[in-house]
Amino acid sequence: MGRPLKILAGSIAGIIALLVLALVLLANMDMNRFKPWINERVSAATGRNFAINGDLSLSWDRPKAVEGWQRFIPWPHINAKDITFSNPDWATTGENMATVGEVDFQLNPLALLKKTVSLHAASIKDAKLALEHDDGDRNNWTFAKNEEEKNKPSQWQFAVDGLDLAGTEVRYVDPGKKADVNTQIETDQDGSMIWKAAGRFNGEKMTGNGKAGSLLSLREKNVRYPVEAVVKVGETTITADGTLTDPSTLSELDIDMKILGASMADLFPLSGVLLPNTPKFSTEGRVIGKFTPGAMVFRYEKFKGKVGDSDIGGTLEYKQQQPRPLLSGEVVSNYLNISDLGALVGADENDKKETASEVKQPPDKVLPVSPFKTERWRKMDVQVTFNGKKIIKDKSLPIDNLYTKIEMKNGVLGLAPLNFGVAGGKLTTELHIDGREDPAKARMQIAARSLKLKQMFPGVESMRASLGELNGNAQLTASGNSIAKLMASSNGEVKSVITEGSVSKFILEAMGLNVGSAVIAKVFGDRQVQLNCMAADFGIKDGLMDARTFVIDTQDATILVDGAINFDNEKIDLTINPESKGIRIISLRTPLYVKGTFKEPDVGLDKGVLALKAGAATALGTLAAPLAALLALINPGPGEEVPCGQLIADASKKPTAPPAGKKMPTTAQQKAEEGQASSGR
Repeated sequence: MGRPLKILAGSIAGIIALLVLALVLLANMDMNRFKPWINERVSAATGRNFAINGDLSLSWDRPKAVEGWQRFIPWPHINAKDITFSNPDWATTGENMATVGEVDFQLNPLALLKKTVSLHAASIKDAKLALEHDDGDRNNWTFAKNEEEKNKPSQWQFAVDGLDLAGTEVRYVDPGKKADVNTQIETDQDGSMIWKAAGRFNGEKMTGNGKAGSLLSLREKNVRYPVEAVVKVGETTITADGTLTDPSTLSELDIDMKILGASMADLFPLSGVLLPNTPKFSTEGRVIGKFTPGAMVFRYEKFKGKVGDSDIGGTLEYKQQQPRPLLSGEVVSNYLNISDLGALVGADENDKKETASEVKQPPDKVLPVSPFKTERWRKMDVQVTFNGKKIIKDKSLPIDNLYTKIEMKNGVLGLAPLNFGVAGGKLTTELHIDGREDPAKARMQIAARSLKLKQMFPGVESMRASLGELNGNAQLTASGNSIAKLMASSNGEVKSVITEGSVSKFILEAMGLNVGSAVIAKVFGDRQVQLNCMAADFGIKDGLMDARTFVIDTQDATILVDGAINFDNEKIDLTINPESKGIRIISLRTPLYVKGTFKEPDVGLDKGVLALKAGAATALGTLAAPLAALLALINPGPGEEVPCGQLIADASKKPTAPPAGKKMPTTAQQKAEEGQASSGR
C-alpha cells in the first residue's frame, strides 16, 4: 500500500474512532445537564417559557424502517418526561398551552443535512394541548417573529413518520365562534387515529367522533388517506366519509357528505358559507376540494335533499379569492312547497329555537321583524340561480313557477330577476338591498303582466268563466334592517289596470249587497258582466299606502275604493262604495269597510248608513202601505259612465319612487316637478 493510501486510511479510521468515542461518551453522559441550555434556547426562540421538568435521556439505535447503507448509521433515540410550554399573557385557558407526560422518538441525523427535522417511531403520552383564539386576530399557536423572520420564510421542514398517541386531549377555545371544545385522540391497534369531541360551538352543544388512516401514510405520495367523521352541533349533524389525497400537503379532498339540520343558516359558523334561513333540511352529495394556497376551491357536487317539504338539488362551488370568497352555482327544486319560502325572509322565527341575539316575532304581527344579518353579507360574494319548477301550494294561490338569480357583492344583495308565474301571467321583480349602510337601503321594481282574472280567484266558482287580464307596475324604496322596517319606511307608487274582459255578475251584486239579484243569480244562474275598466293608483309615503284612485267600472255598476293601508302598524282602513247604474230592487247598498290588522282583518257593513236606511223603511211602513217600505231600498243609480280612458291613462303611467331613505313628495310638489320636467322637454 502506497504512502498516500495509508494516510487516507489512517485518517478515516481516526474519524470513525472519534465518532465511536463521541457516541460512547454521549451514550453515557447525563443528558439532564443539557436541560437548562435546551430550555433557554427554546424559550428564546418562541418567546414562551419552555421546560423539560422530568428526566431527559439519549441512546443510539439503528433504525428499523430504513434500508440500504443508512441502516448501519445509528440514530439518536430521545426520551423526555414532564414537558411544559406556557401560554401568552392574554390567554384564558391556563398557565400552560401544552403539557406532555412523556415524549419518545428517533431523530434522523442525515435529514438534518437537508434542513429537515424528521422524527421516526414517535410516541406521546398524557399530552394536553390548549388552542385558543381571542376576539381579535390573536391566537396562542402563532409565535412572535422579528421583521427579518416575517419577510423570510423558514428553510427548515418538519416531518413525522409514525406517531402513537395515548391519553391526548386537545381543547379549542374561540369566543368569536362561541366555541369551547375538548377532543380526545388515541392511536388504534391498526395504527389509525380515532377521536371523540364534546363541548359547545356557536353557543350550541357539540359532539363528534371519527377515524382517520394511519399517520405512517402521511409521508407517502399519491396516497388516498381515509377519513370518516360524524359531528353534531345543536340540531345540525354532518357525516363525512372519503379520502384525502397527499395528506401531508393537503392537495385534494374527495368525500361523501350528508348534512341534516334545522336551518341552512346554522352552517355559517361551521363553514363560513353564507346561506339563508330555511326550514329543517337534509342534503347528500359529493364534496371535491383542492387546497391550492390562497385559492382553495370546494364543490358540493350533484347534491340532493329536502328543505321543509320541498326537494332541492344542484351544485354549489366555494372559491377562495380576494377580496372576498365567492359562492356560485345552481339550485333546482322540482317540487317546491311555497310555504317553505317564508323562512327565507324570517317568517318562521317563532318556530325556531330562540337565542339571546334573535328578535322574537310579535304574535300580532305578520311582517317579519327578524333583522338582516348584514355583517355576514360583507364576508362573501354570491352568484347562485334558483329554479322552482313545480309549485306545491294551496289551490287559492295561483303561482306555478319561480326563478331568481341571487347576487351578493360587497354587502349588496340583489334578486334580479325574481320571477313568478302567476295566474297564467308573469310577475317580474328586481330587489336590491344595500347592507353596507345602517339602516340598509332597499329599492324594488315589480311588473305584473297578463294575469288572468279567472286564475287569480280559482276557488270562486262564479269567476271560472271570467275573462280579462291584469297588468301593473310598482316601484318602491325603503330603509330598514328587517322586512317590517323596510315596509314601514317604504315610499313609491303602485299602479294596475284591466282594460277589457268580463267579471261575474254575482260578485258585483254581492259587493253592492243587492240581495234580491244576488239570490236570483245564485239560484237561477250567473252571467258575465262586461267590464269597462279597472284602474288602481296607490301612493306610498312613509309606509302609508293611500288609494289615490281605485275604480272598477262595468255596464251595471261602478265600485269605488277609498282609504289607506298602514305598513308601520299593519292596520287596514278601506271603504268600498258601490254605485249602481239603474234601479235595484231590495237593495241594501251601503258602503263596505275593510278594517282591522293584517293578522285579523275585519270586513263588514257601514252600520251607520245601513241604520239610516232601515229607519226610513220603518217610517214608511208606519205611515203608508206596506209596499211603500220598499221605496227606501231602491237605488236609482247615477247613470253616468266613469271616464275609463283618463283613469287608465293615469294608472298606466310609470310609477316612481324617491331615493332610498327619502320621502315621497307631496301631490303639489309632484305636480310642480312634473311641470318643470315638461317645460324642460
